[in-house]
Amino acid sequence: MKFLLVFDFDHTIVDENSDTWIVKCAPKNKLPNGLRNSYQPGHWTEYMGRVFVYLGDNGVKEDEMKRTMTTIPFTAGMIDLLGFIGGNKEFFDCIIVSDSNTVFIDWILKAADFHKVFDEVFTNPAAFSSTGYLTVQNFHAHHCAKCPKNLCKRKVLKEFLDKQLERGVSYTQIVYIGDGGNDLCPVMFLKKDDIAMARQGYTLEKKISQLAQDLCPVECSVLVWSSATEIMSYLKVLIKE
Repeated sequence: MKFLLVFDFDHTIVDENSDTWIVKCAPKNKLPNGLRNSYQPGHWTEYMGRVFVYLGDNGVKEDEMKRTMTTIPFTAGMIDLLGFIGGNKEFFDCIIVSDSNTVFIDWILKAADFHKVFDEVFTNPAAFSSTGYLTVQNFHAHHCAKCPKNLCKRKVLKEFLDKQLERGVSYTQIVYIGDGGNDLCPVMFLKKDDIAMARQGYTLEKKISQLAQDLCPVECSVLVWSSATEIMSYLKVLIKE
């Protein structure tokens, strides 16, 4: 009996978008209009690359970025939930699939001592260059028309499950916890015994509702949450069954 927990990061584990939180490091806490307006749909990673160049050009160093990122608030109930999962790892494998980046997620999880809760983190690779600028790359290439070009979360989840099967690991149930539009693609991959936990009032919940109205509902069960304590209550029942 092993369960796979799949977490999104921004607006799910943390209550903000880590990529926009870093703007607090910019002069006057904002980006110039030209830079802000340079974002093109589906090309967020390239946009963030330009943001990091701007921060570097303005003398923002790694330690200042790290200090800023580790003040990002966790979502309500999330600290308790991650503590609970960490104490019950014999039941749960736990991964993050996120459109953030390795540097931000690593800083935030380590500062709160949650890095051991997660078995793997799948996100855009980031690193500081020799000149001290943060750089970020696309996670992978894929052919999914529904997803941003740098990351298809369904592909990540499918490849992870295939790799686990090769190791002889299969899961009783997958619990997918997320909020965003890019979480719909992996949710549509889930089977009827799995469960999608969509954050209340966010894009994922709205898209799942729309599919139900269009009479093509997702195959898995859906549970809407506003505090991570609701997720914890569900998991407690799961491991008692």
